[in-house]
Amino acid sequence: MTAERKQEAREKFLLGGIVVKAGLSKVDRALLLGGLIELARVAIGSPEHRRLRDIGEKAFKAPAVKSDPTHAGEMPEWH
Repeated sequence: MTAERKQEAREKFLLGGIVVKAGLSKVDRALLLGGLIELARVAIGSPEHRRLRDIGEKAFKAPAVKSDPTHAGEMPEWH
């Protein structure tokens, strides 16, 4: 495996871990991708960007969330 492919694999692994940390590992993939596409449209430095970043910072410090699509409305306190 080349160094470039190793780096790509590592990035995918880390991004997958973020999905798991958010409790989204069992969410419909199209919904997840749609949410990420919408997220990409948030302007860097905007109030929404800062709000979401603050949530993410808190989430990285908190224990992982168990993904349960039947309780999608029940989010941890960092949400």
